[in-house]
Amino acid sequence: MMLMRTDPFRGFDRITQRLLDDGLQPAGGMPMDAYRDGDSFVVDFDLPGVRPESIDLEVERNVLTVTADRADTAYEGRETVVAERPSGTFSRQLFLGETLDTDNISAEYVDGVLTLRVPVAEQAKPRKINVSGSSQARRIDA
Repeated sequence: MMLMRTDPFRGFDRITQRLLDDGLQPAGGMPMDAYRDGDSFVVDFDLPGVRPESIDLEVERNVLTVTADRADTAYEGRETVVAERPSGTFSRQLFLGETLDTDNISAEYVDGVLTLRVPVAEQAKPRKINVSGSSQARRIDA
């Protein structure tokens, strides 16, 4: 059995896509989703094939940098027929707002997905303000 590519123009499509940067490929080869979940912001990064120990997270002045390494799958003595899975070092930066608690970020890597939870800072959470006053109406006679 032989593996063959059926689209002879696929290579041209890739080159055009990279040159035009049409937004279909995420920056840094690290696709992500970000959403708010209660009192936290959650960011999920797709990092299939990455060893957990190769993931590095760093926060400096509200900039979160995620770096990960994916080993090259080319081996000596093998002839590569198709190589579409990227390898090497991937990096992505997120700018975190002042309302987030960057000291308490948690990270979990399960099934090729890195999930970061960034809590909302206490001072940024909505709070109730009690209104004091008298329940009796005053009558002023002139």
